[in-house]
Amino acid sequence: MQRQDAEKLELKKPYSIPTNEAEFQKVEAFIKGYRHFIDNAKTERTAVNYTEGEALANGFKPYTFGQKLKTGDRICYVNHEKSVFFAVIGKKPLDEGCRIIASHIDSPRLDLKPQPLYENSGIAYFKTHYYGGIKKYQWTAIPLELHGVVYRADGTRVDINIGADANDPVFYISDLMPHIGKDQMSKVASEFVPGESLNLINGSLPIDEDGGVKLKVLSILNEKYGITERDLITAELTAVPAIMSREVGFDRALISAYGHDDRICAYPSLRALIDGDVPEHTSIVMLADKEEIGSYGVSGLFSETYVDFIHSLCDATGADFYACKRGSVCLSADVGGAYDPCYADAYEALNSAYLHKGVVISKYTGNRGKGGCSDASAETISKVTRIFDEEGVVWQVGEYGKVDQGGAGTVAADIAHYGIEVIDCGVPLFSMHSVNELASKYDIYEMYKASTAFFKS
Repeated sequence: MQRQDAEKLELKKPYSIPTNEAEFQKVEAFIKGYRHFIDNAKTERTAVNYTEGEALANGFKPYTFGQKLKTGDRICYVNHEKSVFFAVIGKKPLDEGCRIIASHIDSPRLDLKPQPLYENSGIAYFKTHYYGGIKKYQWTAIPLELHGVVYRADGTRVDINIGADANDPVFYISDLMPHIGKDQMSKVASEFVPGESLNLINGSLPIDEDGGVKLKVLSILNEKYGITERDLITAELTAVPAIMSREVGFDRALISAYGHDDRICAYPSLRALIDGDVPEHTSIVMLADKEEIGSYGVSGLFSETYVDFIHSLCDATGADFYACKRGSVCLSADVGGAYDPCYADAYEALNSAYLHKGVVISKYTGNRGKGGCSDASAETISKVTRIFDEEGVVWQVGEYGKVDQGGAGTVAADIAHYGIEVIDCGVPLFSMHSVNELASKYDIYEMYKASTAFFKS
């Protein structure tokens, strides 16, 4: 065999970068929409509000269990304000299965403790409990926003959004100055900043000449929101970075933002569902909560809520639920770790994903010996890659890093638990779980193309 013939046998890894100006413009238009989403949907509640609004503006209708459905119906179901399911009823009966894309819309952050407010040495603070896997030292000395809800003693609700507007105040966690940081700098990174030191500065003025900074903060909260310290117990408040998305590099090819993981997969999959025609198979987008802490809770995919939703769709169209599960295929659309040459020792280069190389398909995730993963079958990989090849989707395969370095999990195992065929597929990232993650514009758009192709199959 000649070299030129042998080279045809080699696996090619094309770029996701467009080859003509028209495609570049499509990407730029899509990324503009994505950036508006990622800057205005920094928590699962705000992400649900945003995506529900997008869907309703594009012909989707709120769905209630027991409602009858027909081909072409576009529906959405909000689950406890922190997860949401969208569906378009397809031409084929649900007995032949669905096409499901599941992403999560929660991200690592700092949650306020049930009794958060205290004063020390003339400074008022909120105590926090970090949510998900973070490097704690990254959360000091940056501006932070506060989002969530507070329920007053009489049951009335107050929505909180402080710090997103340029005219709002922000919150702050102090760090130790290097001049006297000898002991701190001798610690391992995980111990630089103890979790109990992640306290938000929220005030520094006393209520009068006798002091009382905490009282001053409470008076402001009461005047502006009508709440008391007791009401903070029934609140759900979250601190996230007060950072807006930005283009990175002279060529502007990368996007930095808080919360790419995993809203970077949620937005493209929903846009694909919104922009598509009536599909052959009923197509579903599930945007879930609690993935970063194991998917537990009523709004996570470990609950049976999403199964009940699919069961309800079957009942509404006269389909057999068990046949539907057996015939369904799901993309667990979650981010992958991109090979970072600055930290090459943590990666296995041959089996890593790369920026600008398209969506990353992961047969398995898990910790070390594949612990906690679903490990997709060869049949599933073949099915999904053929769909992508037929529609010209640029894809690659990748693992999280070297086998003994650690690992990660996704919602794939929660989907597989109910007998639904599933595989992980998402956008590769630099600096995953940091306060400011990095991704390729072109890989984000490729996720949209991948979702579109999947729903067409």
